[in-house]
Amino acid sequence: MSSAMLNLIIKATLDTLYMVGVSGLIAALLGVPLGVLLYVTRPGQVLAQPVVSRILGIVTNIGRSVPFIILMVAIIPFTRMIAGTSIGINAAVVPLTIAAIPFVARLVEGALNEVPPGLVEAAQSMGATPYQIIIKVLLPEARGGIITGLTITVVTLVSYSAMAGAVGGGGLGDLGIRYGYNRFDPMIMLITVAILVVMVQGFQTLGDHLVRKADHK
Repeated sequence: MSSAMLNLIIKATLDTLYMVGVSGLIAALLGVPLGVLLYVTRPGQVLAQPVVSRILGIVTNIGRSVPFIILMVAIIPFTRMIAGTSIGINAAVVPLTIAAIPFVARLVEGALNEVPPGLVEAAQSMGATPYQIIIKVLLPEARGGIITGLTITVVTLVSYSAMAGAVGGGGLGDLGIRYGYNRFDPMIMLITVAILVVMVQGFQTLGDHLVRKADHK
């Protein structure tokens, strides 16, 4: 393998890590609060707002139901407005983030579902405000599940980033298509897949470690 190709592989790997890292961080910052809202605005919860809950649920479901490849194409004008271009790694971050936010939200909502209702009732009986219940009861108790959800999201973003690369987003997907598939070089394809597998395993291992630490606390 030439040094030029090695440099391309390293750059593609770093580009993929950048896309996954930035989109995952933004999705976590927006998706976790959205997931909390989905949970606490349900009927019978601490901030029950059935209409708001229904609207948030519909919007979240719409976001989750659109296939990623279609989403990328559908929001090209929005991507250009945010990133200034519709190709490259910065442009790919936009659809990746939009696809991940509702995904994170539903996983967070699912983690909060596992919190025993008795804990919330006990906090309410002691006069805790809804904000205190969210911060001091719901989120700490659901911490392990939330970390698991974020790990799943990051792993999913790795595969999405490869798909984005195949249509001009850069990263390992772009490398695999341009230098592996189009040039009939199975070695490049194999290297690309191997790096993606290692990346996924690394993220999953880190996530499992953080979940164990959270559960011990």
